Amino acid sequence: MLLNSTRPARIRTATLADWPLIDAFHRRCSAQSLHRRWGRTRILRRDIEQLLRHSRCWIALHDTDGVVALGSAGPVSRQPGVFDLGLQVADAHQRRGIGLALAQHAAAHARSRGAHTLSVYAEASNLPVIGLLWRLGHPTEFREGAHLEARVPLPGASVACPTTPAPTPSRR
Repeated sequence: MLLNSTRPARIRTATLADWPLIDAFHRRCSAQSLHRRWGRTRILRRDIEQLLRHSRCWIALHDTDGVVALGSAGPVSRQPGVFDLGLQVADAHQRRGIGLALAQHAAAHARSRGAHTLSVYAEASNLPVIGLLWRLGHPTEFREGAHLEARVPLPGASVACPTTPAPTPSRR
């Protein structure tokens, strides 16, 4: 998880008081990165407020670069035992292990709250997130046009991962 120095990023719970840091992080992300994560290129305070209401959020902080990643996990889709995972890593810090560390952190949180499955909704072309999911476990993918929903069973969970997802409301 090394970034631009020999010190790793620290992961901590995010709160609304972190909005200035989160906003600065999003302003440093490319339009493509923002669109992949949020479906748009401008992220507002109310978006983060809503995310915080429906899930637990974490930020990865680096001593010199500030927030370098944002992760979330919660029962957003309201399917029993399923927690939705959201991840965004700053462009300059991708492929350095921080997304996987956040995803593992989120998986442990979900498991501790009784979840048996992590669900991710992403562009089917988002190969980095698909690769990350394979590092977490053996995802089952359900294609929806240019998007996919992937479900990863959580190790140690007491309930098996369902084979088909329940209908979910539009995510965008």
